[in-house]
Amino acid sequence: MKPCLLNKSQDFGFDATLPPGHQDLIQDLELSTLLRAMAAGDDYLLDVCRKVLLAGLHEPGAIRFRQQVLADCLAHPAPVRAAYDVAAAALRDKRRLWSGYGGSYQNPASNLSGAVGHLESFATRLRQLRQIADDHAGKFRSAGLTTLFATLRRELDDEYFGQISEHLKQLRFGHGVLISAELDPDNSSSRLVLRDPGTIQRGWKERLGLGPRNRYSFSLEARDETGSQILEDLTSRGVNLVANAAAQSADHIGSYFTMLRAELGFYVGCLNLAGQLTERGIPVAFPDPEPLAPPGPPRFSCTDLRDVSLALQAPGPVIGNDVPGDGKPLVIITGANSGGKSTFLRSAGQAQLMMQCGLFVTAQSYRASIARAVFTHFIRDEDAEMTSGRLDEELRRMSTIADRIQPGSLLLFNESFAGTNEREGAEIGRQIVSALLEAGIRVLFVTHRFGLAEHFRDHRTDETLFLRAEREPGGRRSYKLAVTEPLPTSYGEDLYYQHGRWLGETALSLAAGDEVDQGTL
Repeated sequence: MKPCLLNKSQDFGFDATLPPGHQDLIQDLELSTLLRAMAAGDDYLLDVCRKVLLAGLHEPGAIRFRQQVLADCLAHPAPVRAAYDVAAAALRDKRRLWSGYGGSYQNPASNLSGAVGHLESFATRLRQLRQIADDHAGKFRSAGLTTLFATLRRELDDEYFGQISEHLKQLRFGHGVLISAELDPDNSSSRLVLRDPGTIQRGWKERLGLGPRNRYSFSLEARDETGSQILEDLTSRGVNLVANAAAQSADHIGSYFTMLRAELGFYVGCLNLAGQLTERGIPVAFPDPEPLAPPGPPRFSCTDLRDVSLALQAPGPVIGNDVPGDGKPLVIITGANSGGKSTFLRSAGQAQLMMQCGLFVTAQSYRASIARAVFTHFIRDEDAEMTSGRLDEELRRMSTIADRIQPGSLLLFNESFAGTNEREGAEIGRQIVSALLEAGIRVLFVTHRFGLAEHFRDHRTDETLFLRAEREPGGRRSYKLAVTEPLPTSYGEDLYYQHGRWLGETALSLAAGDEVDQGTL
């Protein structure tokens, strides 16, 4: 059996390596906050959710398959969490068992005993899964969960448990091990076969232990170590095939519980996230994934899209944005300093990854073309060791991205190429963005370079959507983006008047010998 909750017909590749550049995605999009909310303090869930989030799907049908499973989980969280707990408990049981199997240092008899112990423990957990399926199977509608519970009820029926109980009882060999053998010409034993004790005809006195055995027998002296070793070797040879079969069965069931726990773990992480967002009154919606672009036109539109990491940390409400970006492979975001541009860029990158892993997004609605991969190029602090300047570092990272990026990908720029003057920075950005667009790569670019925005306004208007961070009278920021052309100013003087006046007053207080609170400083 396979859970098949993350993919319709195959297991999820949890052993696969994370995509190149994932560290930049986690840092730039502040995914650590999102992942911690999903994990709820569980390191195992943190690892599972990280892998699923960063390994996006590329087919709308596959994404909708997960969305339907998640919708079922949100509607009926209790049985989903219960099934996850059973799978986790089964693996804890496996670690707690003293007896093992499969080790090269163990003989077949020891391996058999260990495998039987694990199978007995697994059988208990399989019964619990079957009970969950019996109690809740009728509640679910998604293909993934209905198939899972139908399979559990079909494969783990009463007949199955009756058979496995009987087999495990026999494999304990409470009445000894019955093995047949043949003698070779040199009197060595060969063709050893483990026999079912029930196939031997015994008289009623013998069955009751009242009469003498009617077969040839012998006894070993207590100190006959050689004879004891010979019997142990014969027993091991006789049970070897059965020991291997039992060990393979235990491995198979253990692998099933391992995969079930991992795949359910992602949905448990989604439930954890949904609970925290609901408590904060943050809207969520299942996005509408569109096929890769090109060849089709790019899609990107949303209403009330919010930065999920900010929403999880902010003490108050977070402002969302509406963007009509369908048909626009390039989105340039300009406007007032501290006006919400970078926050919006993070929200767009987060939503793309969340959509492609089958998760809901923090918006009233969201539709976007699937990206073959997502890359970020955000501004970084200057090299503390002064081995290179900021522009060198930016170009080095851009070169790494260029080696990896493919048509159909999405690239997010945040204040990139700011390590040089206005003219050179705008020209570098213009050439790079133009090359990306010609290669079929979608671009979102936050910039203060008016020359960069002006070029695309004048030469590629039909391909470009311009968003501008609004500034209210008096310099107040609304943190809303408007669809409008860029301006040659970012209103940096607002920040000067906001913070500069305070700094000046503080300096005057210090000069006058007044006390200034250390925390204020």
